[in-house]
Amino acid sequence: MPTAPVPPDEIRDLFSRALSDMYRAEVPQYGTLLELVADVNAATLAKDPALRAALERDDDLNRLDVERHGAIRLGTGGELCTIRRLFAVMGMHPVGYYDLSVAGVPVHSTAFRPTSDAALRRNPFRVFTSLLRLELIEDAALRAEAARILAGRQIFTPRALELIAVSETAGGLHRGQAEEFVREALETFRWHSQATVTLPAYQALLKAHRLIADVVSFKGPHINHLTPRTLDLDLVQAEMRRRGMAAKAVIEGPPRRDCAILLRQTSFKALEEPIAFKAEDGAAASGTHTARFGEIEQRGVALTAKGRMLYDDLLASVRRDVQVGAGGSQAEDYGGELAVRFRLFPDSWAELRDQDLAFFRYTPTRAGLDAAAAGQTLAASLGELVARGHLRFDPITYEDFLPVSAAGIFQSNLGTDEQRNYDARSHRQAFEEALGAKVHDELDLYAQAQAQSIEQALARLGVRTGGLGPH
Repeated sequence: MPTAPVPPDEIRDLFSRALSDMYRAEVPQYGTLLELVADVNAATLAKDPALRAALERDDDLNRLDVERHGAIRLGTGGELCTIRRLFAVMGMHPVGYYDLSVAGVPVHSTAFRPTSDAALRRNPFRVFTSLLRLELIEDAALRAEAARILAGRQIFTPRALELIAVSETAGGLHRGQAEEFVREALETFRWHSQATVTLPAYQALLKAHRLIADVVSFKGPHINHLTPRTLDLDLVQAEMRRRGMAAKAVIEGPPRRDCAILLRQTSFKALEEPIAFKAEDGAAASGTHTARFGEIEQRGVALTAKGRMLYDDLLASVRRDVQVGAGGSQAEDYGGELAVRFRLFPDSWAELRDQDLAFFRYTPTRAGLDAAAAGQTLAASLGELVARGHLRFDPITYEDFLPVSAAGIFQSNLGTDEQRNYDARSHRQAFEEALGAKVHDELDLYAQAQAQSIEQALARLGVRTGGLGPH
């Protein structure tokens, strides 16, 4: 009798844990980061029983300890297409298009992640995946040389490619294959201290852009960070500095709020690591490379298109008026002005819902279920059901990323906290052609989750759904 395939959610869980173990062995400071975040989360939950209850109610508490996102940078469209197939084995799909040219970084990106509520509850592992845009390298000779180098590498093991094909044709992998797949897939993300280019070639790539050198000069797209999720990023930031870590001058994203929105991120500077460069004229050369760093995130509620527009406008106004310089000058002014401007963004769950600024998941209350069982006529709108205590609403966690914040993390990793604004040069069509698929629209996914929760809640209350909206 054939063995049943291992569910993609389980393969993703196996892979994310194995990747975390590998990265911890490669970057000991990552282990320190995990300990710090665990301490902060425990302290936050101990002093805030309401937060603990909300996380437990939404099944968020169980996923907190395993939640990670990683990041890799690819060199060619072929690599991007194959990584899509690799992540699909683990139930991870491309969500969102991010143009990082807004920060003068020559990449565009997507995030591979689970898309269903059930899969996210099991393990919300995400990998922010960037593709180098060779056309943005101004030096034509260097651009051609980078393309030549990238064309000659293979970042996937032969067995990993075989197992991807098996999964696609057989509809999954059995236990032994799944475990082998995890081992083989890890090799794509492993750090290599031997460069595939000579030191002069590396220096030329570095002069064009640090990130170009990182993508082109190595055997594969080493994972450059794994990010745990904290419940109090400000406390983590302070604790990082207390422990001697070179934390970013500014936290990326919105300011601290009672009702967290979207995504806040901070990091410590990239490690300087020894590299052996390819021999030139029979003589090997040694040097260093900075690529891997520590990052922590705090996630809030997903915003609607209306909410994102307000968020983007407020953030843009601060970045326009308060320029954080290289090395973090004016960081304090930036943080203060950010807090002031964001007073225009409602900071209560009720206001966020009433003004259609955020997405929520609806569930019937005990009182609502009792009223329905007693045959009472219930309200005809969501707003009335909420007001009467028959429905509750809880924030839907933002599972994605923010282009400006990602750019800020990139800049910090490249050696500066300077806040810069650039004209976007989006090339989504070319990205999707290389990917071999359309990216999911994250707003559509949140809207679907909200609508599904409304439909299920009303069905349990015996209320007809026709004509009902979120208010």
